[in-house]
Amino acid sequence: MKKTLAILLAVVMALTLFAACGEKPAPTPKTGSVYYLNFKPEANDAWQALAKTYTEKTGVPVTVVTAASGTYDQVLTAEMDKDAAPTMFQVGNAGAVRTWGEYCYDLTNTDVMKEMTTDAFNLKNEAGETVSIGYCYEAFGIIVNKALLKQAGYELTDITNFESLKKVADDIHSRAAELGFDAFSSAGLDGSSSWRFSGHLANMPLFYEFRDNGVTSQPATITGKYLENYKNVWDLYTTDSATTGAALVSATGDQSEAEFGEGKAVFYQNGSWEYSNLTSKFNMNPDDLAMIPIYCGVEGEEKAGLCCGTENCWAVNKNASEEDIKATLDFMKWVVTSEEGTTMMAKELGPIPFKSAKTPENVFFAQANDYTAAGNYVVTWAFNYTPAVDDWRAAVVDALTQYTSGTGEWSAVETAFVDGWAAQYAKENA
Repeated sequence: MKKTLAILLAVVMALTLFAACGEKPAPTPKTGSVYYLNFKPEANDAWQALAKTYTEKTGVPVTVVTAASGTYDQVLTAEMDKDAAPTMFQVGNAGAVRTWGEYCYDLTNTDVMKEMTTDAFNLKNEAGETVSIGYCYEAFGIIVNKALLKQAGYELTDITNFESLKKVADDIHSRAAELGFDAFSSAGLDGSSSWRFSGHLANMPLFYEFRDNGVTSQPATITGKYLENYKNVWDLYTTDSATTGAALVSATGDQSEAEFGEGKAVFYQNGSWEYSNLTSKFNMNPDDLAMIPIYCGVEGEEKAGLCCGTENCWAVNKNASEEDIKATLDFMKWVVTSEEGTTMMAKELGPIPFKSAKTPENVFFAQANDYTAAGNYVVTWAFNYTPAVDDWRAAVVDALTQYTSGTGEWSAVETAFVDGWAAQYAKENA
């Protein structure tokens, strides 16, 4: 009996060993990786630091590549053709949804979307799927150095419309040598600066035209009804400044920022995203900073507020591997819920529409809220409807360049604006 048991045990052990030798090892779980193609050059350093922190905490590789200002669409097109394409990218307006919607993962009911406090900034495709989510919102207008304004003999309350803005700016410019500073920082037409005018300043005539016509989706054509108001502001910017004429063609965004940050100009058209640079890079006192509406001479603009909205919307590449999609969604949730992520977002991007958001120190947002609380209307981001946005803006900048340098007429700007819109819409919707 003992001999029989011994034989049986030997057989069982042999079979067990045989099975163990032939058994494949359990696969190692894949963690995936994240590749974020960042839209905002001014936040590059912050994103790089945040990505490093996340990788150190989780072991998940996060790569952040930042497109140069004005080149995002070209860079995205090139990167999407690569095997290692971005897993997280920007789809910020209706045109971008048409172009990139087929690449977008449906974010409906994802953990990161469940953290949102509003879907007002989110974009959907024709099927009703949420293809990108607005992760921050911003305001832009004319940033004012209140200390310099007071030194010139004025207060913010002296500026309530285009007429009063022009009166103050003309006076400061006429006394620039005496005061030691000018009215406006340079309205540079270099690519690092021109988006402020082909995009943000262009919002003014678009907003008022669309408001008149009740436009709620991208129109095939525009009339340019308020282009004379656009010209009013542009002429003011390029006259009441230390840098004028042909010199503006090569003037950069950094140059304009430095002129304002170093106290060489009272006014600087830009947005809430500049707060961090102005207060840290240039050590400006937040108490000296304010933002006023871009007044352009439209009737009733005394009740205008700041321009508020967003093109900052995250999309996830549905063609990425399952592991990379999961890693990307996990990273996005961490960004909007973690101490590190929400701190960075509040500092660099301002208010974010997520439950764990921190209150930003940015005074420009407080002022945007103040205008609204006072009953002023919000100037919404009408330029989000622009068809083939980079091509349309490039043509507007070319026309502005010729007009500003004295080699072209304002009529060319009107043509680029109105006829260019129709042409780009037709091309995009062919």
